[in-house]
Amino acid sequence: PRADPTVVAELGELGVATVHEAAGKTGLLGTFLRPAWAGARAAGTALTVLCGPGDNLMLHAAVEQARPGDLLVVTTTSPSSDGFVGELITTSLAARGAHGLVTTTGVRDVAPITAAGFPVWSQFVSAQGTLKAIGGAVNMPVSIGGTVIHPGDAVVADDDGVVCIPRAQAAQVAADGRRRAQQEDEARDAFARGELTLDRYQLRAVLERLGVTY
Repeated sequence: PRADPTVVAELGELGVATVHEAAGKTGLLGTFLRPAWAGARAAGTALTVLCGPGDNLMLHAAVEQARPGDLLVVTTTSPSSDGFVGELITTSLAARGAHGLVTTTGVRDVAPITAAGFPVWSQFVSAQGTLKAIGGAVNMPVSIGGTVIHPGDAVVADDDGVVCIPRAQAAQVAADGRRRAQQEDEARDAFARGELTLDRYQLRAVLERLGVTY
């Protein structure tokens, strides 16, 4: 089962920061995952992949399972910085309608991946290749940065990082995110008119309570 694609798309439009806040500051996959190219944005349903260190065999198996709208989430049984993902894999994923890929490992062929516009997030950039000899798992729960990602969960990624929302909570988080985005629009207009954050967020009383003077 996968999260509703309409809800996933809405979460993607809201962006990682808003979705993370709307989810009660939960679901962030750490602070170490960065896009291969600036401005990358993606939202999809998690297709999880667990590989052996230095071995991307299961990533190749996962490509076969990819459906339109999926976003691959790849990690390893032990830390590995090798280049698990390159242009050939992303080309195959794009042909299958995948929306992107997130990996705790390395990515290579950054220039052609950037030129193709395929969204990839990784912990490392590495030209080091991988073996294809270790069994693993596809579409089983995996953990990244203290967050457990289940197959079919909603995953949102942009320049701010990557966040995962459980499938059963996706619609509620999207609704909460809409309200938060509206509040931020109103606050942005107020700040543009010169209102201070201290006043809008009622922070003067907090400063007074803490005995802060300036």
